[in-house]
Amino acid sequence: MDSIIFDLDGTLWDSTAVVGEAWNSVLKAEKVQVELSQEDVKGVMGLQQKEIGQKLLPDLSGEEQQALLKQFSKVECQYLSTRGGQLFDGVEEVLKELSKKYKLYIVSNCQEGYIESFYAYHELDKHFLDFENPGRTGLTKGENIKLIMERNKLVSPVYIGDTEGDHQAAKFAGVPFVYAAYGFGEVSGFDHSIDKFEDLLGMF
Repeated sequence: MDSIIFDLDGTLWDSTAVVGEAWNSVLKAEKVQVELSQEDVKGVMGLQQKEIGQKLLPDLSGEEQQALLKQFSKVECQYLSTRGGQLFDGVEEVLKELSKKYKLYIVSNCQEGYIESFYAYHELDKHFLDFENPGRTGLTKGENIKLIMERNKLVSPVYIGDTEGDHQAAKFAGVPFVYAAYGFGEVSGFDHSIDKFEDLLGMF
């Protein structure tokens, strides 16, 4: 193994409380009679934008959903870059140790600016060499994993995530999948699993 590629939401941090506030502020400003709970937000983490709109705002047209999601994206990045999210226990210390032995990357199903907001507040970009997301490439998570592999000439990476989408993306990219069982989702299979982030130190 020469590298580790991480999912972000449910793997490195939980941003749902702050993201929920950001989204509700947009809905209130636009006079949309919907209030989202933290569980609502958690339930769509890892999905692409179109799926989020369909799941959270089913009574609105596709056009209306996309217009609101565009505002969601802008406002949540503003919130997160100044307030951050909740890092899982040990993330900073473990990343520091892992980066001494492995090349570290992030591939997340998010919009452009989201990973940058994570970096801006928590100052963890020093541990990562590259990142990718569909907001920038228009590609699926599996395709973005492959893109990171090609761009950085990775031979034997693993992917760490917490949802079935992460599992399928790793399978598509042909890399081993490590399931973050403390995260937001459940998966149908994995190569390894961890119950807390610090478990990575014992594994790698």
